[in-house]
Amino acid sequence: MSEEILINVTPQETRIAYIENGVLQEINIERARSRGMVGNIYQGRVSRVLPGMEAAFVDIGLERAAFLHVSDIELKPEEKETGVESRPRMIYDLLRSGQNLMVQVIKDPLGSKGARLTTEITIPSRYLVYVPNGRNIGVSSRIEDVAERERLKGIMNEFMAESRSDESDAEIGGFILRTAAEGADAKSLRQDFDFLRRLWRGVQDRQLDESGVGLILEDLPIALRALRDVLGGSVEKIRIDSRETYHRAMQFAQEMVPDILPMIEHYPGERPLFDLHSIEQEIASALDRRVPLKSGGYIIIDQTEAMTTIDINTGGYVGSKNLEETIFKTNLEAASAIARQLRLRNLGGIIIIDFIDMIEPEHRQIVHETLKRALENDHARTKVCEVSGLGLVEMTRKRTRESLEHILCEVCPTCGGRGTVKTAETICYEIFREVTREARQYNAKQMLVIAASAVVDRLREEDSTSLAELQEFIGVPLKLQADVHYLPEQYDIVLM
Repeated sequence: MSEEILINVTPQETRIAYIENGVLQEINIERARSRGMVGNIYQGRVSRVLPGMEAAFVDIGLERAAFLHVSDIELKPEEKETGVESRPRMIYDLLRSGQNLMVQVIKDPLGSKGARLTTEITIPSRYLVYVPNGRNIGVSSRIEDVAERERLKGIMNEFMAESRSDESDAEIGGFILRTAAEGADAKSLRQDFDFLRRLWRGVQDRQLDESGVGLILEDLPIALRALRDVLGGSVEKIRIDSRETYHRAMQFAQEMVPDILPMIEHYPGERPLFDLHSIEQEIASALDRRVPLKSGGYIIIDQTEAMTTIDINTGGYVGSKNLEETIFKTNLEAASAIARQLRLRNLGGIIIIDFIDMIEPEHRQIVHETLKRALENDHARTKVCEVSGLGLVEMTRKRTRESLEHILCEVCPTCGGRGTVKTAETICYEIFREVTREARQYNAKQMLVIAASAVVDRLREEDSTSLAELQEFIGVPLKLQADVHYLPEQYDIVLM
């Protein structure tokens, strides 16, 4: 599998496209006015403890207070050794109002919700993740070779043993070897080890006094994060269309990830970088509810406040054998398409997939395995349940930032996010009821109805008889006025 990363930079926003085998798989967008906060470290102050929710609101200097759940409060190493973590933890035993603490953002603010916090600080580099409050060495589960895991742990143990001559285990902290560390030599790991230790000492030096709250360490810009997190040897090219960002990327790579230097290219072409793989068109398609399948079937994706629902339909695909085979092939194709759409749209939280009902248990199992296999390349953590008797698959995908739709779109001012508006007929009948109500309450000589053109046209045509009967019933003449600025459901009744 060949991968390519395209980085499009303008003063207003940076967009990063991840291409696999020539097909867009993921798009990340960071805007200058609303940079993501995941990974940022803050000094915060507990503003309110909520025993009923086992959580607390923490002021970190943002417009909205951030949220800290008891499960995201890390115990100290000495507390873990005494077995405290095995006992139920109560929020009021751990925090009090006005208390200062260092926290890290693990989820950006979503909708009306504030940022989600943790006290378990982690700082990633190319090969390592530093855990200041830890004491152990962990290895990514994606490094499966036992000998390689032991080799890496052995190297890290040597580094930590050398540090113990000057510092205690608590001062040294713990480390996790990332997937990218597979095959890395001791020199490269040592560079990361020293860099992270220096960075953490800088964080401690910048820690604010007791009266302050605010940012202590900001994560890298999205373009440099993309370079830091390049995994394995499957990435062949990293193209950047901004000369300034290209030079920054080269300097960063020279210091942090020198092995990717040959991959980084500046793209000076007149043709927009994202046009090379029709990415603008792909982004526009990712905002549609309907996703066509090559077979002629299609899937429908609906994003709601509580969950995302995905429905599969055979559409124009009729197959060549029998109905069960047609359904099975449509579901198989949909399973792969869904995995790509989840990444592309960055859909997270609870996801319900309504596969077309399959009679054969073997077919259900194959579709389930196909979906899980297709999700293996997803960087976000996923959990997929078995296909239920109703053909439903329940799954979760870790959500750390807004979906593509929420970044690029806003709620429709006409329908208020419902996706539908009342018909002109419905509005006409609402007007009839409101006119009757107003006529009974007030002694008007005439009433003026102002509404959208479609509603006024219906009142003058299909409902003209009903309008005449209403005027006779209330004994007040009605005058109609169309206003092109009125929304379909908007109307006013003026007493004259």
